[in-house]
Amino acid sequence: MKKILYIVTITLALFLSACTQETQNKISRGLQNWTGAHGVLDIYMGGKLVSRFIEIDKLTTATSTDGNIPRNYRYGYGYLDVNQNFRVDKGEKKIYFEISNYSTPYLFYTNPQR
Repeated sequence: MKKILYIVTITLALFLSACTQETQNKISRGLQNWTGAHGVLDIYMGGKLVSRFIEIDKLTTATSTDGNIPRNYRYGYGYLDVNQNFRVDKGEKKIYFEISNYSTPYLFYTNPQR
């Protein structure tokens, strides 16, 4: 049993080392999409935090209809954290949001409370 685990581990390590950085990133994003990121999105205006979305699995870059050309915005689903306490409280609903890549100052990170 230990030999099989050892062989699988070595094979996986060799496979990943042979992949390009972009392929490794895609694998990582795929795992993160499957497990969830518990992401937090803070939106700033004038240097002040004005909105916080929590429990975001991922931010997705919008693409054209044929899927080849990236659009200038990102979108996702998350809970609007009205009181900004990093928890989903009663009355806070999951909503769809879009943010501009150019004009929206934002920070996306993993929830430190999880």
